[in-house]
Amino acid sequence: MPEQLETALASLRPVLLDPTRLVRAVGAGRRRGPSRDAVRFERAELRPVDLKAGRALQIVTYGERAPITRNETYGPAAETAVDDLLAEPFGNWHVQTTTETIQLRVTKKGAAQVHRAAAVDTQHTGHDRAKPHLIDPGDPLFTALGAGASKRRQVDAFLRVLAGAVEDAGLATDRPLRVVDLGCGNAYLTFAAYRYLSEARDVDLLGVDVREEARDRNSAIAAELGWGERVRFEAGSILDAPAPAADVVLALHACDTATDDALAQAVRWQAPVVLAAPCCHHDLQRQLRSATTPAPYRVLTRHPILRERLGDALTDAFRAALLRRVGYRAEVIQFVDAEYTPRNTMIRAVRNVSPAESDGRDEYDELVRAWGVTPYLQTLLVDADG
Repeated sequence: MPEQLETALASLRPVLLDPTRLVRAVGAGRRRGPSRDAVRFERAELRPVDLKAGRALQIVTYGERAPITRNETYGPAAETAVDDLLAEPFGNWHVQTTTETIQLRVTKKGAAQVHRAAAVDTQHTGHDRAKPHLIDPGDPLFTALGAGASKRRQVDAFLRVLAGAVEDAGLATDRPLRVVDLGCGNAYLTFAAYRYLSEARDVDLLGVDVREEARDRNSAIAAELGWGERVRFEAGSILDAPAPAADVVLALHACDTATDDALAQAVRWQAPVVLAAPCCHHDLQRQLRSATTPAPYRVLTRHPILRERLGDALTDAFRAALLRRVGYRAEVIQFVDAEYTPRNTMIRAVRNVSPAESDGRDEYDELVRAWGVTPYLQTLLVDADG
């Protein structure tokens, strides 16, 4: 049942300030109402850490610039910091303790929906501890996929983004999580997503690819790993994919406009979480070659290599802006170092903002007019954008 928001947030305060009980807490998302200017942080993470001077509360805040980490001594300093964060207009709080997991979601009416589940977790308070692998490098999954160290590094980086997005979305936990990968290809990240997510809950995963050989190969691997009942693959186009009630939509290294097809399907399904790692960007590149370049950018498009890179950046900027227009909090990030894959850009989108509150509409329209192009995703989202 919904609770009064102030009361629910107040109940989190002693948990966040308990140095022996708190494991990790995340505040994320933006609730309905506050303008973007009133929001200082996109996300905040808290956990206890052991320093030479004693145990402290480590707070990492994410805004428009690089993350900022600070360690506050337990007492008045930590209390002030926690009070400030609880006053932020976050739409979700996810709190892990040594005994339970607390999920607080702010409803559209400004109330709090709180879910508590029993859990037994262990504190990791080392200040400079190495990040553990989210899937053990010796897991049979990597043997079945024939994945070496480079692929395992990509998997780990991808799973960290996936875990954060699922956490931010505050998805229901009383039923299986529904994951759809559109343009799944060889599906090594698809399998990794299932392996990781299914450790905590039931997961139903569907992979779609136009190639029948991909379906047959991936289905054989799923059977080999004993996942055949939960992990299915179908051959077909992205736009003809079945319309499940998807919780998470993935589009990982789908070529050119296939990424746009996947994003459009995710919007039509109103999927709460969308992760897309674009591959190539030929459609807008073709348009840029025939369009008149706005001054003073002719110095960039005069050089083919720079025009190509500019086209890549414009395409993904347009995609993120369009997702914001239809109700997503979207950001473009680097999800793994370039040494592991040159295609390391990811669009991370969580559906928790109403279209009326989305910003950037004027900037998007002005940018499209200036370049004289029509992003393919825009043509697919005409109905969704009204």
